[in-house]
Amino acid sequence: MYIAMSLDGYIADEKGGVDWLGGQNNDQDFGNDDMDSYSDFISDIDTVIMGWNTYHQIVTELSPNKWIYDHLTTYVITHHKIASFKNKIFTDENPVELLRKLRLEKGKGIWICGGANLVQQLIKEDVIDVYYITVIPTLLGAGIRLFENIGREIKLRLVKVHSYNGMTDLIYVKRAVS
Repeated sequence: MYIAMSLDGYIADEKGGVDWLGGQNNDQDFGNDDMDSYSDFISDIDTVIMGWNTYHQIVTELSPNKWIYDHLTTYVITHHKIASFKNKIFTDENPVELLRKLRLEKGKGIWICGGANLVQQLIKEDVIDVYYITVIPTLLGAGIRLFENIGREIKLRLVKVHSYNGMTDLIYVKRAVS
């Protein structure tokens, strides 16, 4: 999973908006690959899984003129009946079963992109191996929570912390069960 959240644990505001995403200085040069963990993360990914709301937000608000994940095979979990094309697959398959099936195939890593409902289903079943979470220096006070009612304890081990422009990348892996 690779996702950003506010300091108080939200991935979107009350209306589902994400225009609050960003660091504390908007004028900082972000051309440096050392700035964040995304560049390293995406180099090991060839598949992305996202929910309908995340997909819809990308194609209508965040990048309406260009599909930004064209180099990845994208699975969109949805109950909408949409024909799949090129490397975009629309499916109503159970996301836990889809993830398990994809893990058996050859390839690189699988990115759980969002949204909250999808992430929470996968966390409940403890099928996320690595958590890349970027904490944004914003308190939203309300909105869509990343971690909500997961119904279990999952122990993680912090493997990396990196801060830039007020944002903090936290990378956790599941701890081995003893």
